[in-house]
Amino acid sequence: MTAIRLVEDDPIWYAGPPYMVEEIVFDEAELEDAYLSDDDATRAAISEADTSGHPGFPHEVVSTMFAARNKARSYPRQPLLRFDRVREDGEILHPYAAAQIGKDWVVKLYLPFTAEWAELPEAVFVRLAISTSADIKRRSHT
Repeated sequence: MTAIRLVEDDPIWYAGPPYMVEEIVFDEAELEDAYLSDDDATRAAISEADTSGHPGFPHEVVSTMFAARNKARSYPRQPLLRFDRVREDGEILHPYAAAQIGKDWVVKLYLPFTAEWAELPEAVFVRLAISTSADIKRRSHT
């Protein structure tokens, strides 16, 4: 799906297609996060935080992940880092960066339910299922 941001005052900018403003492509995950207003987005985020079962990320963890991500900008497959994965034992793996070791890549992970750091070869990580809200709820009850 594509959309345009309604940021111009003059409606002539929205005559199209083709549009004279940037069109943004949404995949399924991004479409779920698209809201009509900031208030709607805030309400949805609060509801999700209250009901998801996800433990969240402490400040120190967020700082560590952002620092590592800034160093790893050369990773050629950034979309792989967008989605948490679920390991065979039900553990949720949050990817935050990647590091090249020789010709191969290793995905750096944070495990939010155990507060542990880990790494997996990219070839292993990419084969794991993307975690769902059901996986997170299931893990929060173990």
